[in-house]
Amino acid sequence: MSSDGRDPDYADSRAFALAEDERDPLAHFRQAFNFPSERGGHAPVYLCGNSLGLQPKSARLLVIDELDVWANLAVDGHFRSERPWWRYHEACTAGFTTLTGAAPAEVTAMNTLTVNLHLLMASFYRPTRTRYRIVVEYGAFPSDRYAAASQLRFHGFDPDDGLLEWRPRDDGRFVTDDLASLLDEHGDSVALLLLPGVQYLNGQVLDMGAICELGRAHGANVGLDLAHAIGNVDIRLDEWSPDFASWCTYKYLNAGPGAIAGAFVARRHLDSAETGQLQGWWGNRAETRFRMAREFDPAPGADVWQLSNPPILSLAPVVASLDLFLEAGAGRLRDKSRRLTGYLEWLIERRFGDRLEILTPPEARGAQLSVVVSANGIEPKAVFDKLVDYNVTGDWREPNVIRLAPVPLYNSFADVFEFAERLDAVFGDLGAGR
Repeated sequence: MSSDGRDPDYADSRAFALAEDERDPLAHFRQAFNFPSERGGHAPVYLCGNSLGLQPKSARLLVIDELDVWANLAVDGHFRSERPWWRYHEACTAGFTTLTGAAPAEVTAMNTLTVNLHLLMASFYRPTRTRYRIVVEYGAFPSDRYAAASQLRFHGFDPDDGLLEWRPRDDGRFVTDDLASLLDEHGDSVALLLLPGVQYLNGQVLDMGAICELGRAHGANVGLDLAHAIGNVDIRLDEWSPDFASWCTYKYLNAGPGAIAGAFVARRHLDSAETGQLQGWWGNRAETRFRMAREFDPAPGADVWQLSNPPILSLAPVVASLDLFLEAGAGRLRDKSRRLTGYLEWLIERRFGDRLEILTPPEARGAQLSVVVSANGIEPKAVFDKLVDYNVTGDWREPNVIRLAPVPLYNSFADVFEFAERLDAVFGDLGAGR
């Protein structure tokens, strides 16, 4: 339903979906991506950008370009190529700042997500005997929970005591007032809030600005995991000013499995001697890096948190994908996403309201909808497996969640309609048809 209680102007027909695609100003970006192959006579319906984005065709070209540079210039690729390797990571700056609302000095491309979380916690998790606890959300992505628990153990604390969980309500929603209550009770002992922008399982967009305010009010540092947020929802890091943030680039950013991640450090920390970041060669100022000096000459901005030279072949697809985001425009993508995921929600409620339950709060979502099967006598995993047979790609999360994400950069309204058609067929095959 729309905010005024009326049904939106959707229609349950292929003709409607095709007409929407015809007038979509971003429709041509679909041709910039490679889709999976046809399977079992079915064209792909790929709704899994929340887990691994599709490959931009330009990614292959940029990787080949760098392979050619390596072949033709060898070590001179560091300085003599069109995109010199010694400053290659800077090609990500414009895209990262646009998608995170950060200042250029506050972002850098380095490592992978959990590595970055540990490196940033080395600077911003400095526990004392009385202020040592880390707040995560209940059901946090396992890597974040493992990272937080291992940081506690590394500093000599027991995670059973040191890890505090912000728990959801009975309907699965995380309510900021509950986080405030948790901090009112335990805030004097909390050193760090390590929380996501989008909760990976239920797809809820958390109030990142309020989280940052609460952390500051209680004297705790704040780190945000933006893996499911960047390229998906509105982010304003320079305004919200968490102490740090990091994100992977292989989900909505479409940079490929294990691609180089991004990191943010708030500007108030960039010239501080108190952060005591771990140091490596690539965190040295670019202009003096190759002098091989005995003393460290810190790079300006977040670049000082870099350790080693970035793997160029893993960074090239990040550059390729960010170029597409800059061309499409974050505002236009978010507008399309609201309507595209709204259409998916509308079709699910219209056709499958008695057999599927949507977990994702409608007022706090990005592209992702998380659903559970509620049809009596039907195994949820059987529904997911049948969808795979029909060449529909979502993803399964134990114990019973199917995550679906129509991505505005390459998905279409026809994809969403076709998903509903195939889900109809799946329920029919399982004896739970309309």
